[in-house]
Amino acid sequence: MGPRRSCDDRSVTHPQQTPEPHGHDHAPGPSTGHGNSHDHAPGPSAGHGHGHSHSHGPAAPVSRHLRKVIAAVLIPFATAVAVGLVVLWPGGAPAHERTGVGFDRQTEQGKVVAVQQVDCASVNAGQVPPTGDTSTPQGREAVNAQQGDCGKATIEVTSGPEKGRRFTEIVQPDAPRQLHEGQGVVVAYAPDAPRDLQYSVTDVNRKVPLAVLAGIFALAVVVVGRMRGVMALVALVLSFLILTFFILPAILEGSNPLVVAVVGSSAIMLIALYMCHGLSARTSVAVLGTLISLMLIGLLGSVFIDWAALSGNTDDNTGLIHGLYPDIDMSGLLLAGVIIGSLGVLDDVTVTQTSAVWELHQADPGMGPRGLYRAAIRIGRDHIASVVNTLVLAYAGAALPLLLLFSIAQSSMGTVANSELVAEEIVRTLVGSIGLVASVPVTTALAALVVSADRTDTAARTPAARRGGRRRRAK
Repeated sequence: MGPRRSCDDRSVTHPQQTPEPHGHDHAPGPSTGHGNSHDHAPGPSAGHGHGHSHSHGPAAPVSRHLRKVIAAVLIPFATAVAVGLVVLWPGGAPAHERTGVGFDRQTEQGKVVAVQQVDCASVNAGQVPPTGDTSTPQGREAVNAQQGDCGKATIEVTSGPEKGRRFTEIVQPDAPRQLHEGQGVVVAYAPDAPRDLQYSVTDVNRKVPLAVLAGIFALAVVVVGRMRGVMALVALVLSFLILTFFILPAILEGSNPLVVAVVGSSAIMLIALYMCHGLSARTSVAVLGTLISLMLIGLLGSVFIDWAALSGNTDDNTGLIHGLYPDIDMSGLLLAGVIIGSLGVLDDVTVTQTSAVWELHQADPGMGPRGLYRAAIRIGRDHIASVVNTLVLAYAGAALPLLLLFSIAQSSMGTVANSELVAEEIVRTLVGSIGLVASVPVTTALAALVVSADRTDTAARTPAARRGGRRRRAK
C-alpha cells in the first residue's frame, strides 16, 4: 500500500505503518535506532529505519475532522460568492452617447509619416497677438507661440473606417510631447467637428514597450517561481477578467458598488490564494484571515467616508463618470476602491503569517498555541512596519503632483489635509492600514489555534523522544 497523499501533495506515513528500512542514515541518534523522521510523523523508536518523507515542501496536512470544520465555514462562503456572481453578473456596460470629453472620445490608431520644422509665427497666425506681458502663464504661452520653430507633423490614420486619411498637427517647441517620424500615435475623432478639425493627436502608442515589459515580468516570475509562478500569472489574468467583465460593468449598470466590490474581491481572493498556494488547510486559514480583515476595512471605510462627507467626485474623471451615469453612488465607488485596493496587500500578509505559524510548528511540534502566537507575531510586527510604510509612500508618490501644487500655493498642512482630494487618500490609506495591521494578529491566532489543536499525535511525543528517541517503545 503506497503512502497516503494530502491535499497539499505530501506523503504521510500512517502511525501503524512501520517504515521500510534503509541501508543509509542521515544522522544516527543516541538511541538504539537511527530515527530520522523529517516530517515529525510518529514512528517506532527502535529499529534501523526512518520515514523518508522530507518536509521541504508544504506543511503536513491537518486531520479530516479539522478539514471538515474549515470546509463548514468556507464552502457556504464560496457558495455565497458564486451566487452573488450569478445574480449580479452584468449584461455588459450600458451604452451611452459619446460626449467627446476626456476619455469619452472615439479614438483610432495613427502614425507620424513626416515632421517638418516651420516658423511658429507662420502657423500660429490665427491666434490672438501676444501682449508681451509674460507675468501670467497665458502671456508666456502667447509669446512662445510666436517664437522659435514649431513641428508640423503629418499624421496618417491607420485604423477605422477612414484608414489612410491624413491630417496635420502643429507641435509647439515647448510642448511636453514631441513627435518624430515613424512614431505611432493615438488620435481622437470628432465626427461633428469641421472636416479639417475632426482628427487630433491625443497620445502616443505605447503598446510595444508595455508588452515587452509585461513579457519580462512574466518571464521573471516563471523563472524564479517556476510552477507556482505560472499559477500566480494565471490567477492574475483571472483576477483581471473578473475586474473587467464583472466589477466594472456591474457598477455601471447601477448595482451597489460596495456589494459588487465585496463579491468581486472575494472571488479574486479565493481564486488567487488557492491557485497560488494550493488547496490546503494552511491556505484556508489565510482566506479566513483575509475575509475578516476585508470585513473590518469595509466597516471602517463606510463609517469614515460617511462621517468625513466624502463624495467620491473630486476630479475630472469622477466628474465625467457622474455626468455619464448619474445613478452611480460615487461614495460607494470610493469605498469599493478602498476594499479592492487593500486586497492585494492583505493576501501577502495573511499568507506570510500562516506560513510562519506552520513552519514554527514543524520546527517545534511541542509548542502550544500561545507560544506559536508569540513567536509568529514578532514576525508579523516586522512585516507591518515595512508594509504600512510602503502603503503611505505609494499613495504619496501617486499624489506627488497634487502635493506640489499645494506646496506652490503655500497652503498649511491642515488646509491640505482638509481638502476632499487629499482627505480621500488619507481615509483610503489609514483604513487600509488598519485592516492590514488587524490581519496580523487575527490570522496568526487562527493559524496557531488550527495547527496546534489539530496535531494530537505530537502531544504524546516527549521532548526526550524528539531529541533522539531515548524512550523505549512500550511493549
